Amino acid sequence: MFPCLQQMWSSAEPHHKEEELRPHTVYPWRNQGKGMVRVKRDWIIPPIRVLENSKQVPEDLVQIKSDKIFTGEVIYKLEGPGVDQEPKNLFEIDDKTGVIRSKRPLDREKYNSFTLKAFALSPSGERLENPTTIEIVVLDQNDNRPAFIRSQFVGTVSEFSVPGTSVMSVSATDADDPMTENAYLSYSIIGQESIPANAVTKTMFGINNQTGAIYTRDVGLDREVVKGFRLKLQVADMGGMGLTTEGVAIIHVSDINNHAPQFDPYRMTAVENRQDYEIGRVNVTDRDEPGTGNWEAKYFISNDPNGNFAITTDRATNQGILKVQQPLDYEAQSEYVLTLTVENANALSNKAPNLPVSTARVLVTVVNENEAPHFREDPINVVVLESVSPGTLLKSNIAFDPDNSVLRYEISRDPERWLDINRDTGDILAKRTFNMRSPHVKNNIYTAHCCALVLSPVDADGVSTTATVVITLKETNDFPPVLFPLSGSVCSSVRQSSGLVVSAVDEDLPPHAAPFIFEMVDYLSLNWTIIQVNDTHAVLQPVMQLEAGEYVVTVMVSDSGSPALSSFYQVNVTVCLCDAFGDCKSEVGAILGSSVGLSFIALVIIMASIALLLLLLVLAAAITTCGRRHHIKKGTGLLVGESEDDIRDNVLNYDEQGGGEEDEVRLQRCSGVPRGKQPLRKDTPHNLPSPIYPRRPSADPTDIEDYINDGLEAADNDPNVPPYDTALIYDYEGDGSLAGSLSSITSGSSDGDQDYDYLNDWGPRFQKLANMYDPR
Repeated sequence: MFPCLQQMWSSAEPHHKEEELRPHTVYPWRNQGKGMVRVKRDWIIPPIRVLENSKQVPEDLVQIKSDKIFTGEVIYKLEGPGVDQEPKNLFEIDDKTGVIRSKRPLDREKYNSFTLKAFALSPSGERLENPTTIEIVVLDQNDNRPAFIRSQFVGTVSEFSVPGTSVMSVSATDADDPMTENAYLSYSIIGQESIPANAVTKTMFGINNQTGAIYTRDVGLDREVVKGFRLKLQVADMGGMGLTTEGVAIIHVSDINNHAPQFDPYRMTAVENRQDYEIGRVNVTDRDEPGTGNWEAKYFISNDPNGNFAITTDRATNQGILKVQQPLDYEAQSEYVLTLTVENANALSNKAPNLPVSTARVLVTVVNENEAPHFREDPINVVVLESVSPGTLLKSNIAFDPDNSVLRYEISRDPERWLDINRDTGDILAKRTFNMRSPHVKNNIYTAHCCALVLSPVDADGVSTTATVVITLKETNDFPPVLFPLSGSVCSSVRQSSGLVVSAVDEDLPPHAAPFIFEMVDYLSLNWTIIQVNDTHAVLQPVMQLEAGEYVVTVMVSDSGSPALSSFYQVNVTVCLCDAFGDCKSEVGAILGSSVGLSFIALVIIMASIALLLLLLVLAAAITTCGRRHHIKKGTGLLVGESEDDIRDNVLNYDEQGGGEEDEVRLQRCSGVPRGKQPLRKDTPHNLPSPIYPRRPSADPTDIEDYINDGLEAADNDPNVPPYDTALIYDYEGDGSLAGSLSSITSGSSDGDQDYDYLNDWGPRFQKLANMYDPR
């Protein structure tokens, strides 16, 4: 027989040629020579290799074929594990073509090989050939992670072990084929934690990546410092390049006898910020006679360079009294380990045994005390420009709490409200621009106060501290100079004119104020010049002969700030004729002063005298006219007219009531009250401003209506007098009077020619009035 085998390697070797991907045909029953009727020896068929976890299922593996010539059809059968034995239904054979194929993905970790039997049968079931054996080998794939054999490895190493000391070994397994790289494991240490944490930070252990043996790498294993280590391990297959798994190894540091025996240490406590108080006592034993110098003990502290503690002897008990001599600070140092020595007051005899000096360890624990916050500086000094922008940081990190508590900050005093503070960080910020002219700024210094408050549970009582914020303001040039005066006079003659002296002031402080610079900038002011006199003054004068009149001159004044600020001003200059002394005079005065020799003061006196004389004549004429047209009867308060037809319904009381229209005008003319203003009533709020009444009617008849309407509107809006149609208040006569209210009264020019008999016809109420004016 001459067998030949072709196998499909599509899953294991994907780069084969296309014809190699087809399954080869195997002739297991082919005879080797002619005339032979049976197979002397079967050929050994190489195993058929199949990759596990193949997703190309069903997959053709091999084809078997009989080369004998039969008259009938050949049927192929397959038996064995994976076909009709457990695990079943993994393989199958095409009974006509003899193609063997896999039906499902294979798992090498469950079944790494299969041995099957192949048969060639006639349609009647007769074996045509002897059965042949087919071996199927499942190829491994890296589909399993390595796993440590324990969840946690525990080992021990002695303290002060030298580098290279073996500590322990760890191991792991991999379910993949151990004969392949898929199960070739590599170990490593990826993390180290000391117990207690951070006691040792350097790498103390190493591991053999092939065997998993852990060993020491460095010195420093002191059990008094570190009690153990927790190692984070990692194992990876494919020589460290494949799948990984992490594990844990705990290594305890065992103790060795590296310390001589000592006294048990004393443990004492001391409260911070206190001094000169006892914190504890130590005892010694002396077999000498008590009460003598041979028995009395003297104590010393051998490791207290700062002198924080002191120890004295109790003469009665021979105990050492340990005291705090200087205040302790918990935040600076929370524990002290003191070494005490003792000796007798008398020197030891030479017969005493040669023993070392007795010592004792004292552990002093400082107790924390509630402390107020501390400002890093008080006062808090800040130097800033007065024109600082809002939101600018002025100061940070201003305070801290010795107990490391949380602080809250606030501004407790800020009269100008210029400051703001971050309540969490304490950053002091500018809330708005400063002002050097504030009354709270003294010598360029502004003072405020801020407060730091403790909010920690340790300081639950809310301890706070206040500090002063001293802000030194630096002047900035933020005000332009101001020029004055803005009006004046100069002589028209350049020879006589001494010019107009102008000055400038600036609200800024030096060096942003004087010296000032005065300049002419208007092209219309070419006939003028300005001459600097000193730092603050200049003289404005014409450069040529000018006509008398009003002139407007534009002047620019600049300060000395950086940058400089300038302002423009229009100065109203009156150019006038001047006398010999350079004083301005009118043209008439100048002429008179030159021809007649009359002085200006004398001329003013003469003109004033003439005006006074004219005024006296006008007043005399007015008084004469009023006396002729009106007569006021004594004791009555009634205004009596000249005509009988002039009958008014108004009774005037000059010290209280208002009057009629015409009578009021007459009264105003006689009493000198201005025509355009109404008399004030005493029962009205006359302190309010009165409207402007029209002074005189227009000459044009078409404007008379407007004049009347203007006068009516002014009278209606006058808050100091009632309207003309208001109810007038007359003298109160009391209840039950027989006389009624007065209605119409006619008055003559005099008492003698007036007839009052008609009052008797008006009724009994007017008889008394008739008798009063006509006693006949």
